[in-house]
Amino acid sequence: MRTFGAARWLPRTIAARLSLILFGGLLIAHGLSFSLLFYERYEAARSMLMSNVEQDVVVAVNMLDRLLPAERAEMLPLLRRRTFYYRLDAGEGGPPLADPNGRDVAQRIGMSLGPHYPLTTNAVRGDPGRFEIHAILRDGTAVTVDVRPSVMPIARWLPYVLAAQLALLLLCTLAAVRLATRPLERLANAAQSLRPTGDGERLKPGGPKEVANAVDAFNAMQDRIARYMRERLHILASISHDLQTPITRMSLRVESMEGAPERDKLLDDLGQMQHLVREGIAYARSAHGGEEPLVRLDMDAFLESLVADYRDIGKPVSFAGRSGAQANTRLHALRRIVANLIDNALKYAGEAEVLVEIGATRQVLITVRDHGPGIPDNELANVLEPFYRLEASRNRDTGGTGLGLAIAQQLADAIGAALSLRNRDGGGLDAVVQLPADAR
Repeated sequence: MRTFGAARWLPRTIAARLSLILFGGLLIAHGLSFSLLFYERYEAARSMLMSNVEQDVVVAVNMLDRLLPAERAEMLPLLRRRTFYYRLDAGEGGPPLADPNGRDVAQRIGMSLGPHYPLTTNAVRGDPGRFEIHAILRDGTAVTVDVRPSVMPIARWLPYVLAAQLALLLLCTLAAVRLATRPLERLANAAQSLRPTGDGERLKPGGPKEVANAVDAFNAMQDRIARYMRERLHILASISHDLQTPITRMSLRVESMEGAPERDKLLDDLGQMQHLVREGIAYARSAHGGEEPLVRLDMDAFLESLVADYRDIGKPVSFAGRSGAQANTRLHALRRIVANLIDNALKYAGEAEVLVEIGATRQVLITVRDHGPGIPDNELANVLEPFYRLEASRNRDTGGTGLGLAIAQQLADAIGAALSLRNRDGGGLDAVVQLPADAR
């Protein structure tokens, strides 16, 4: 599937992507609104400034012209403004004024003052926004208006208000995204805890219409899966159970065939059939492993006891590692899982090693290791399916029904554990059971 380049920098989670899109869009919209407001304020302030300059200069020039020369210098501080002030000299001079607003103001001032006060303008070198207006009073005294246009400074509290608005936008975005993605998170958690027996987490109904419909559909799906599994396993258990009687009768009849050349072969075939039937019953019963009551189990002591049982009957099984962990789990189901893995290692490798440790996520890791031929990587998932055998990679003479690992897998699902297989670099297979500290 083609991956678009624009998606590479996006966050991995839906919540983060929605937060980024919503907050980014709101931030851009807020920034545009603020920029337009600031620009409008700038234009209004500049227009007001030019209007004030026009009115003030007309009044000031007429006033200075009527004062005595000695009084004019005392009046200049009173006429000073924030953006312009008056000087009784020819000013600094400079190139012609290019700002159309400044030239327009000078023209209107000249029209208001009339021909009695000739005006000239110029820009100031090194300061593009600054310009000077020069007037000559009736007695020949030069008056310079030094104009330094600037909009009104931003209030000190305005950045704090802007920061508060952005923080409010971020909080609202996170709240909206959390409200929208929480049902997905609940649905994902419930799907992960889905079990074939139907005793997984059930979602509570309620919420918006779309969420309520999804919850009802998920709960109904869980019930259907549990019903289908129960029907399938009931059929398998019934067939396996009913086959035991005719197999037993056939075995009794074959045993009475003294001296028949096919007697031993028939007995061997019937024994394999009997073993297959028993494994089928065991597989059907393993789906109900989650119905066993929970017990508090010391993992180290439990595994030591299990390994000791194998050693007592002369099986080469060793135990290593210490976890110091206790877990709420189902004793008989867990014993069957580990025993099946040990039996599998003994069957195909001749020996087994049991290790226990605490994983990075504080889970109990039980590893059953062997030094046998291993399993091809592309078959690791298949061997966990019922009745699947690897005759090419395992010893064909050992036989087997292909249900040992499938039973372990189904029991692991039933008690909330996870079973995985991986090949070792030096040869052999690791079967790892991840058991949560609060397995249910």
